[in-house]
Amino acid sequence: MRNRNMNNRNKKQINKKQLNNKLNNPKNNHKEDNFNWKRAGKTSLIWLLIVSGAIYISGLLTEAGKKELEIEYTEYKKFLENGDISRGVIMGDIFHGEFKVPQTMATPYGNSADNILHFKLTLPFIDRDITEEWDEAGIEYTFKEKTIDWTGYLLNMLPWILLIGFWFFMIKRMQGGAGGVGGIFKFGKSRAALWTSDQPRVTFKDVAGCEEAKEELKEVIDFLKNPKRFQKLGAKVPKGALLVGPPGTGKTLLARAVAGEAAVPFYSLSGADFVEMFVGVGASRVRDLFEQAKKSSPCIVFIDEMDAVGRQRGAGIGGGHDEREQTLNALLVEMDGFDNSQNVIVIAATNRPDVLDPALLRPGRFDRQIVVDVPDVKGRLGILKVHTKKVIINRAKVNLESIAKGTPGMVGADIANIVNEAALLAARKRKRSIDNDDFEEAKDKVMMGIQRKSMILTDEEKEVTAYHEAGHALVAIKTKGADPVHKITIIPRGRALGVTMQLPMDEKHGYTKDFVEGRLAILMGGRSAEILIFNQMTTGAGNDIEQATQIARKMVAEWGMSDLLGPMTFGKKNEEVFLGREIQSHRDYSEVTARMIDEEISRIVRDSQRLADEILRKDIDILHRLAKELLKYETIDAKDLEIILKGEDLTRPLNGQLKPKRPRRRYQRRKKVDLNHNKNSKANNQSKAKELK
Repeated sequence: MRNRNMNNRNKKQINKKQLNNKLNNPKNNHKEDNFNWKRAGKTSLIWLLIVSGAIYISGLLTEAGKKELEIEYTEYKKFLENGDISRGVIMGDIFHGEFKVPQTMATPYGNSADNILHFKLTLPFIDRDITEEWDEAGIEYTFKEKTIDWTGYLLNMLPWILLIGFWFFMIKRMQGGAGGVGGIFKFGKSRAALWTSDQPRVTFKDVAGCEEAKEELKEVIDFLKNPKRFQKLGAKVPKGALLVGPPGTGKTLLARAVAGEAAVPFYSLSGADFVEMFVGVGASRVRDLFEQAKKSSPCIVFIDEMDAVGRQRGAGIGGGHDEREQTLNALLVEMDGFDNSQNVIVIAATNRPDVLDPALLRPGRFDRQIVVDVPDVKGRLGILKVHTKKVIINRAKVNLESIAKGTPGMVGADIANIVNEAALLAARKRKRSIDNDDFEEAKDKVMMGIQRKSMILTDEEKEVTAYHEAGHALVAIKTKGADPVHKITIIPRGRALGVTMQLPMDEKHGYTKDFVEGRLAILMGGRSAEILIFNQMTTGAGNDIEQATQIARKMVAEWGMSDLLGPMTFGKKNEEVFLGREIQSHRDYSEVTARMIDEEISRIVRDSQRLADEILRKDIDILHRLAKELLKYETIDAKDLEIILKGEDLTRPLNGQLKPKRPRRRYQRRKKVDLNHNKNSKANNQSKAKELK
């Protein structure tokens, strides 16, 4: 038994070593990727410049050494008769001659050239009479075969070489650095990145807020680790899992956690990596990707932003010959062509599942659609605990549960941003740790926008803004079932001059008609307060009116909350997938119904404003008190609201007033020691003076 256990341990260790070698050696998959193409390209360019410069300089030197001048035949006869020619070399029908004494001659350009020793001319023919003339003149002549002038040839070809090199360079840049001499032929290679064990590891402990998705993916990982346990019962490997959810919910982080948990090769790439300018490149990359995956089986292939390549077919301008559709067809074929023995699982992530092709979503390709939705209070608390492990916080002064309750509707990316902003604010204030005030300020910054301190409002604008926000808050307080008011501010944030923020007590997934009507009354409370106090309208209510109109239209046309039109929906959306789905709305109702819809929307909004007017007129004293305190303190929270509603005045420091700092204990002790030392020194000096007297 002991020997058998030792053998099993040795086998496990050998398997782990083989797996690590497989993960840590991407050479097995892409041997050509280890070559430094960038460095080789730079070296080749340098050598090309050196050779071109050498050819050019040698040509200049050759021309400068010879200084041959082409002369006319009559001049040649004159020099021949005078006996000025000493020797000559005949190459073909060209006579290269040399004078006995340098001559001064006229050039073809009209000026004169001095000290010409070498000349050339083209003879019409060479016969015995000409050679006899040369013999009589005492010219030494020889015949040579015509050779190729490589220098001139290369100089003539140099512009074409540079153009071809520039063309190769542009193709390389367009293809994202395919590079090298054979870079053109590597466009069809996959760009998937292989995750290895030496890279930063993310596990399921680093992911919070999506427990159901984690459980589904854990089952996939267990199948890859122990396939025999499932195959004994006849279960087949799930070929694909699609992560669906809004942006920022952690779909890519979940995929990284799968890579960290699964001890198998993990290929990661984006859907945009498939599609290129050239036709057929995307399909070729899909085939290359799955060939690599089959060689590394069992493994996981992760495709991020699946909607970039998996959009519904038949909506493109190019029809069936569209490059994106060819890539999708290749992907469909590869995903449906796996054998049960090849344990390769495809995990994809998208936030637009409505635009994906139905053939991609059927069982057998993506067997599971895992929803990664917006986290609830418990999920947000878990996300906060994960992100606060990486920063230094004051545990005694920070309540993570209250922060989680105060961030409804936020996803993991938003919460991570809040933690990071709180850390930046604490560092800016030179604190040793992050406290609750930093989190509150960071939360206001993310939810309401940055304080626009440079924007200076006049006293009239501040007063109008104060009554506007007080109207929102008072209607929210007096409306039954509305979300409680968390904070009111008249400090400009983002694009707004003031903000009234409400936070729900509990998570809501469905809304009643009374709640929606109360929400409309709260939105119209700002305009009602302006008309009630100042008897005029301002543009500050523009965003409120826009939101109220949208909600009222949905009540009538989508939610069936109109008593006049009843439980019906109006308006069919034209879903053009290639153009972004909802490009326009198709009217499937008559003109009479359209007029009734508009009248009903107007009635709902006006009734909401009338309800807000009644609430504000009934409690106008509270409205004045709220506006007065807002003008004084600029920001009021929920605790301050309770004090104001009781009829009491706020007693807290104004904004901008700092508490007096207490001196440190070390400084006080040092100061006391110095004072005692001074007292002792004075007493000693007085005693010495008495002794001297």
